[in-house]
Amino acid sequence: MKIYSTMSREKEDLKSLYKDKIKLFVCGPTVYDDAHIGHGRTYISFDTIKRYLEFKGYSVFYLQNITDVDDKIINRAKESNIDPLLLARKFEKRFIEDMAALNVYSVNYFARATDHMDEIIDQVQRLIDKGFAYVTDTGVYFEVAKFDGFGKLSNRNIEELETHRIDIDDSKKSPNDFALWKNREGEEYAGEPVWNSPWGMGRPGWHIEDTAITEKYFGPQYDIHGGGLDLIFPHHDAEIAQIEAVSGKEPLVQYWMHTGFLNVSGEKMSKSLGNFITIRDLLKEYSGETFRLFVLATHYRSPIDFSQVSLHQAEKNLNRIKNYVESLDNKIASEFEKGNISDDLSKLSNLDDREFLEEIVRFDYHDSNYATLNKGVEEFFKSMDDDFSTPKAIASIFTFIKQSNKDLSDNKIIIDDLLAIKHWFTDISQILGINFNDYKEDTGANEEALLEIIADVRLKLRAEKQYALSDEIRDKLLDLDIEVND
Repeated sequence: MKIYSTMSREKEDLKSLYKDKIKLFVCGPTVYDDAHIGHGRTYISFDTIKRYLEFKGYSVFYLQNITDVDDKIINRAKESNIDPLLLARKFEKRFIEDMAALNVYSVNYFARATDHMDEIIDQVQRLIDKGFAYVTDTGVYFEVAKFDGFGKLSNRNIEELETHRIDIDDSKKSPNDFALWKNREGEEYAGEPVWNSPWGMGRPGWHIEDTAITEKYFGPQYDIHGGGLDLIFPHHDAEIAQIEAVSGKEPLVQYWMHTGFLNVSGEKMSKSLGNFITIRDLLKEYSGETFRLFVLATHYRSPIDFSQVSLHQAEKNLNRIKNYVESLDNKIASEFEKGNISDDLSKLSNLDDREFLEEIVRFDYHDSNYATLNKGVEEFFKSMDDDFSTPKAIASIFTFIKQSNKDLSDNKIIIDDLLAIKHWFTDISQILGINFNDYKEDTGANEEALLEIIADVRLKLRAEKQYALSDEIRDKLLDLDIEVND
């Protein structure tokens, strides 16, 4: 399989440093407010990436940091008259709840910055000892000019750096140098969280937190580093400089992966524009599964535009898949009830739903003789192997549904292939993080009444031997994933 790396700007064959094990780090949130849908987009994407890597047989350790000390946290705490660390714990808890609501469970360990002060201070000291950092009255700074190739991820050179994004401080050797440690002594910093260090009381800079954490758990080199596109500069460029300078080894990671921007109705999301949407607000109107399908319908590297129309379409698409799975389950149940099965298969009818799903894995969809299924499976996994192209993978699901619906209605799929299809959709559910087997929904009294009217009309048409028109109505209903059995 191939992965696009931001560093090389091309797709590369996946080769783990540790045979069948992959170490994955993704930049986590700064916990001063509720997570927004842009966060949701990034973490759903990497949750799906991990799920697929594990499906392919890799053992993946997914590490994510929690930035729980930062200017944004401190400023928000002052506004709210609350201790900064208590504020951080509150929003950390809410972030993890939001992830659970989106079915993002794949992170193996959340590493708080404040739990790794010893590692942070040690890494800063080693950078000083190696001549890459220097001490001033205001803190410790990384000397960018000492590191050849700074900006190689963002393709910037020192002369082109956007100095307005780096801390302004007259004590620095260069405006481009960034903080590793910030001294916070004096009455003006009263109430702020501080830690003792060889350079005075203070707290770490933003970039050093991540490299200290990853060095502790992964060492100086690992497989994949992920995050949003907006983190490439200066954050990820700074991470590369820090760890490669202190370890003397490069590259820091084999593959850099970045998710594209999320806009709202064509505009950048911001509170000033009034289009800032938290995950919690979203979930008041739509399910976590609907938002997941919306996110995965766009490639993780591409920009994505959020709107009510697109969310409603994702909801319809989700119901379309679930309706198909419901039809599939009804057909399987019907075959068991009719006894159109072998003695060996009859044992499955006595299992509960969980046991049934565990048992059907022996109906390997790769061995199926049903050509429509074979093509669907091939397209799905071909797409996922191509830099996790979930849009094409999802498109292959809908193509399969459209082509197989009529066969399902006309009883042209044998029981072994029905179970193979069920196995495939169970695997798809696991990979995409959406439970397509959970199709219980209230269609509403009006919809049910309308369907009854249509069914009565078709019965009259068939009684009058107008089979062509009756079949045309049936086929159009199938296009809407409404199955009619004559």
